[in-house]
Amino acid sequence: MRVYVSGVGVVSGIGIGVEENMEALRQGRHGMGKVTLFPTTLDVPVSEVKLSNAALKQRLSLSAGRTFSRTALLGMMAGAEALRDASVDPSSLRIGLLSATSVGGMDLSERFYETFREDHRKGRLRQVASHDCGASTEQMAAYLGTTHYVTTISTACSSAANAIILGARLVRQGVLDVAIAGGTDALCRFTLNGFHSLMILDRAHCRPFDNSRAGLNLGEGAGYVVLQAASTLRRTPYCELSGYANVNEAYHQTGSSPDGDGAWRSMGEALRMAGVAPHEVSYINVHGTGTPDNDLSESKALRRIFGEEVPPFSSVKPFIGHTLGASEGIEAVYSILAIQRGVMYPSLNFTTPIAETGLVPLTQLREGTSIHHVLSNAFGFGGNDSSLLFSALLESPLTP
Repeated sequence: MRVYVSGVGVVSGIGIGVEENMEALRQGRHGMGKVTLFPTTLDVPVSEVKLSNAALKQRLSLSAGRTFSRTALLGMMAGAEALRDASVDPSSLRIGLLSATSVGGMDLSERFYETFREDHRKGRLRQVASHDCGASTEQMAAYLGTTHYVTTISTACSSAANAIILGARLVRQGVLDVAIAGGTDALCRFTLNGFHSLMILDRAHCRPFDNSRAGLNLGEGAGYVVLQAASTLRRTPYCELSGYANVNEAYHQTGSSPDGDGAWRSMGEALRMAGVAPHEVSYINVHGTGTPDNDLSESKALRRIFGEEVPPFSSVKPFIGHTLGASEGIEAVYSILAIQRGVMYPSLNFTTPIAETGLVPLTQLREGTSIHHVLSNAFGFGGNDSSLLFSALLESPLTP
């Protein structure tokens, strides 16, 4: 059974909704700036969604007095857009929500702790109740009205890719008619300080695949796709999710293998599932975090699969930051829109190729391009590596 993408929704540091995001990508307008969501002594650039929690609640028509984590609010915004876009009738279909996150409700827990630390008799316990990763998913499901099947994936930076993979498998096996899949994550002190302790935050704007790369910039946001079989479609889909793979090389707790073994396997298995040869790939949305080890590892994997004919590729993380559990939700949306709108995105800040591989990403926007297959990578801590392959439609799958 083929799995099609019928709806997309996205919120990021460069825009609310698909059109704002696409316009920023076209204009080369990134979302990096100083941290404003919470006090911190770290002077590093991040990409924040340009709305407060109160403004998000207002846009979502939620009560100002109710407690929601920022992770849940961002997910609601993107998930609702994807569901509207797909024109799905929730009353007659088995709809599941597969949401990924790494932060969960940690932003609320940090607020609770500030009060609790001063006086152990104080603090709003309802904030702690949202700490678990699954809490944001449950709140999203209630808001979207999708309670037939609800689950949460948390595999670090490959989380959203794995949510999409699981959603596709459930649709293919007839367990669900519709899967809303993707991820959401909000910035918080814990992740900012955690990545600082790993010494992989760049104090300047990140430079994926550049020889001078020195680390990543964090971001926040949410991205979701709606997956369906042909029999339940109510509109012409964007494309097909033709291949996917998840592998776990388990090389290191946080680092990738030097030769890119996991990335090589995940990309290769996704291509084999789809029956697509390497030379047929039109564009690659690389993981491309900007850290020295990750980019070298991924570039070696690209060389192993594509040899001297590596397709056009780029990283969008200089635009939106590394959004952790949400990253492949957002970047899957960008990959799908690349096919639908014939566009390839630039890698910002690139000047000099990595000495060991010599690979040069796209540095200018390309438009009006016929794109047949887009490979999108998401590689997480522990070597949990995932690749998705989106393919243009050869014919409409809508039943007459």
